[in-house]
Amino acid sequence: MKYGFDSQKYLKIQSEHIKERIAKFGDKLYMEFGGKLFDDYHASRVLPGFEPDSKLKMLSQLIDDCEIVIVISAVDIEKNKIRSDLGITYDMDVLRLRDEFMGRGFMVSSVVITHYNGQSSADAYRHRLERMGIKVYYHHTIEGYPQNVALIDSEEGFGKNDYVETSRPLVVVTAPGPGSGKMAVCLSQLYQEHKRGIKAGYAKFETFPVWNLPLKHPINLAYEAATADLNDVNMIDPFHLEAYGEMAVNYNRDIEIFPVLNALFEGIYGENPYKSPTDMGVNMIGYCLSDEDVCCDAARHEIVRRYYTALGQLAEGDCNDNEVNKIALVMKQAKITTDYRRCTVAAKERKEKSGVPSAAMELEDGTLITAETSSLLGPSAALLLNAIKHLADIDHQTKLLPQSMIQPIQKTKVSYLHGKNPRLHTDEVLVALSVLSPNETNCRRALACLPQLKGCQVHSTVMLSEVDRKIFKKLGVGLTCDPVKKQ
Repeated sequence: MKYGFDSQKYLKIQSEHIKERIAKFGDKLYMEFGGKLFDDYHASRVLPGFEPDSKLKMLSQLIDDCEIVIVISAVDIEKNKIRSDLGITYDMDVLRLRDEFMGRGFMVSSVVITHYNGQSSADAYRHRLERMGIKVYYHHTIEGYPQNVALIDSEEGFGKNDYVETSRPLVVVTAPGPGSGKMAVCLSQLYQEHKRGIKAGYAKFETFPVWNLPLKHPINLAYEAATADLNDVNMIDPFHLEAYGEMAVNYNRDIEIFPVLNALFEGIYGENPYKSPTDMGVNMIGYCLSDEDVCCDAARHEIVRRYYTALGQLAEGDCNDNEVNKIALVMKQAKITTDYRRCTVAAKERKEKSGVPSAAMELEDGTLITAETSSLLGPSAALLLNAIKHLADIDHQTKLLPQSMIQPIQKTKVSYLHGKNPRLHTDEVLVALSVLSPNETNCRRALACLPQLKGCQVHSTVMLSEVDRKIFKKLGVGLTCDPVKKQ
């Protein structure tokens, strides 16, 4: 896998920059974390070398000065809102996040339930957390938020909220997903701290868009593709341009809310320490690109992947035409088509020749491996076998899995488990190889090549099963599928 991001440099300069921001405000800094603190696979895909938990590793440099507050909206509790990538509700994810953070040595001081308006489900959730020994606070719905600055900045606004007790200089405010009210929690705390004579500041940590890269840079365009469902749009920050005469990239929601934030800061402090939304950020990612060409290539692949994902969701009825059309526009801005992925072209060519579902993989050295469905194997399982045979320098005609082994597995799947598809999936192929490996040298050699698939790209001419998608994800393979359901 080719790297384009210097992770060690990032850990150093990002943590130092946050320390500088804490010092700027004196006693305390409330830092709103946008996106995911760990499991940030989008960042790791568009910035090869960025680990999914790089942000947590960075915060580990500040672990003795840092505490974490997790925010969840009472509205999301009421709706049983589900985090789509994990398939669990937001209220369950709060506990998962807390366990993850604490397992890595971080202090998780409390949970804040926002948008509270007397919901019984929120009360029940609070009691549940308190029985577990977790501190819980309520922050109320404020009529007219965020435009009604006079009400917000008063005892009937932020003043009605519970004061969240904290003890460390850096308070990281995070949440299971967007719309949880993280920013409002930070601003409410500034109001409450000011009342108590404590000087506190606010900063925002957003990985994307990268403020010091061009507006139409592939990395920033990939962010637009990733947030097509939210209608986020990257924009030149007009406040930053006016204040400093410098171009900086931000996104529409932060730019639109800045006049309101400016009024709130002036109400609390008498003046705003920031001249632009970009000023509020602390993101140093743009300074850590070690090979920009590698990152640009990865970002273009991500844009195409997002397009195919949206097409698949549209086929399943899980999104609308607007999302697909927006990503198609982003592709035009990036000056690419789906053919940018060489594996996509190769898979479609194989399908045209064979007349059956096919798949293709581009290896790190640019080699293209293809496969097609058969009576024994699905296209993804056949492709996986072909790829690791190539990497292990095993002759293509060599059968790693004898038919005498595959057929009994198929009989179990169809006759005993009542499955409709007798063909082996990728996980079943890997298990079969593992069973044979103690006595078969070729199987051992092939399995040992699996780590080399990280960063490779795959395209399938049919939508793959959830099992196959998960296997490719675990292997670190970038996958796209035509929006065609298997027959």
